[in-house]
Amino acid sequence: MGDLNIGIVGFGLVGKRHASALEKTNGLLLKDVIEHDPTSLQSSEKELKFITHNDLDEYLNSNKPDGLIIATPTVLHIDQAMKCIEKKIPLLIEKPISVHAKDAITLIKKSKELDVPLLIGQHRRHNQIIKTTKKILDEGVLGEIRSIQATCWFYKPDHYFDAAPWRKLKGAGPIYVNLIHDVDLLRYFCGEVKTVYANAIRSTRGYDNEDVASAVLTFKNDIIANVSVSDSISSPWSWETTSNEHPVYPNTNNSCYLIGGAEGSLSLPDLKLWKHEKKPDWWTPLITEKYDFQNIDPLITQLENFRDVILGKTEPLVSGLEGVRSLQVIEAIQSSIASKSPIDISNLT
Repeated sequence: MGDLNIGIVGFGLVGKRHASALEKTNGLLLKDVIEHDPTSLQSSEKELKFITHNDLDEYLNSNKPDGLIIATPTVLHIDQAMKCIEKKIPLLIEKPISVHAKDAITLIKKSKELDVPLLIGQHRRHNQIIKTTKKILDEGVLGEIRSIQATCWFYKPDHYFDAAPWRKLKGAGPIYVNLIHDVDLLRYFCGEVKTVYANAIRSTRGYDNEDVASAVLTFKNDIIANVSVSDSISSPWSWETTSNEHPVYPNTNNSCYLIGGAEGSLSLPDLKLWKHEKKPDWWTPLITEKYDFQNIDPLITQLENFRDVILGKTEPLVSGLEGVRSLQVIEAIQSSIASKSPIDISNLT
């Protein structure tokens, strides 16, 4: 069997990263890019061999790719994805799956009804650091997990927002754009969230969104997570600047996650384990151990999962439902900020 023909809808920063990863993924061929803005395609057509289209409807009327990656602004996801699913085209949708969870649930129901694979681009779950962490937690190395601290602080320059004005709008702040990554990983590590209590500060740049937010998540198994996000803090503590996941970000050799258990603690992304020499006791020395991992681009391993799902060989690592669950936590964070009170989401379906 030959390579699967894949198309990308939207060719901004994320779409271009997918294109680069597709070039390195066995069994997949980037055939089409659907992008209405010609400036987004400048120079890329010469570097990468693909056919360009400027209208998704016209493209779908005359083409049937083996799969599509939707990498457009979030507000466009549901409408575009629904059209693709009705054509029975397998989808990988960038996070978040949609602006509103209720719309995403409708999309998932349609995908199940038509038996169309639907994956969500929470690519960090595909990172070998995260896979190793999940294995450590599942094996009980830390004992009972009690608490997690997650920090996502960085400074986005003005030209980041000027290049795509939608980033200045409500719903495009760091809660939706960045914190959803952290929420998804916390759910992956700890299970489902029971309550959310959050606060945020309006953008000091004068945009229609926040630029600092913090939330306390209490999980159904009584783990408490404290997570903070900002795109206006000069800091070495974020996944982007500590994980070496994308070379465009300078590495700071720091940690941004601290996972605390009754028998030990783990920092990420350096995968350093801390445990007492004997039984836990704050008067006895702690010893450290670092776990090794293979550094593989998670966008490539995510595409490998997409490929194998299309071929019927495996299930999605991050399904549409997983994408909805993380989005529901983000919505609860926003609701808590608006109401200035805790939000109970323990009975979400």
